[in-house]
Amino acid sequence: MGKVYLIGAGPGDPDLITVKALKAIQQAEVILYDRLVNQELLEQAKRDADLIYCGKLPKLHLMKQDTINHLLVKYGKKGKNVVRLKGGDPFVFGRGAEEAVALAKNGVAYEVVPGITSGIAAPAYADIPITHRELGRSFAVVTGHCKNGEPSDIKWEYLAKSVDTLAIYMGMSNLPFIIEKLIKSGKSAKTPVAIIQEGTTRNQKVVSGSLQSIVHLAEQNKVKNPAMIVVGEVVKVGEKLQYLKERYQQQPVEISALEAY
Repeated sequence: MGKVYLIGAGPGDPDLITVKALKAIQQAEVILYDRLVNQELLEQAKRDADLIYCGKLPKLHLMKQDTINHLLVKYGKKGKNVVRLKGGDPFVFGRGAEEAVALAKNGVAYEVVPGITSGIAAPAYADIPITHRELGRSFAVVTGHCKNGEPSDIKWEYLAKSVDTLAIYMGMSNLPFIIEKLIKSGKSAKTPVAIIQEGTTRNQKVVSGSLQSIVHLAEQNKVKNPAMIVVGEVVKVGEKLQYLKERYQQQPVEISALEAY
């Protein structure tokens, strides 16, 4: 029997992969990878490794989850070292738990290798701390997309009143709906909001405003998926840090840790 590694590839920057995950990629015989996985990580695979694309686009699943589960079990039972490579963390909106259940039911050994999730990493690359001792002592990660489209079954009224900061995944297509729900649930229309498109990558773009203005600003700046939506006073910290960096600092030289590894 082989072993399947359910790996989080991180939010986009290939240097954010963990050492353990990188070793598993380099030793894998089969790699099943998702759309948002940085292609540079696949270059670390063995030349004879089988690379299987399992990508999913919004409203278009090129490979169904049942098929992915079947392939993981199939290769695991063949005695292969298998890597299931997902963006972010496999257990944060990544369906990793569903795959783990399929493997466990079929007696295939597996191991979960956590990754850095975009709800924390994308704001950090935009200089937005997901927590702050004065502005945000609690945060919640929330999906902005559900099986049937709009996330109407989420208890927005509780999130609006009890959590300081919201990190909303996959929410761009339902942005007007989410904003309306938060305001109707008691969140001030002046609450700061930032949208980070393609966070942690060279193409990162940040648009910030308020609950009242963010839909218009997102349309004006043509923001699209993949993007992380951050709602809360901590967004102000990012705006302040950007101002201070532009005024006082020079841009640092980038060094790739992945190439040095």
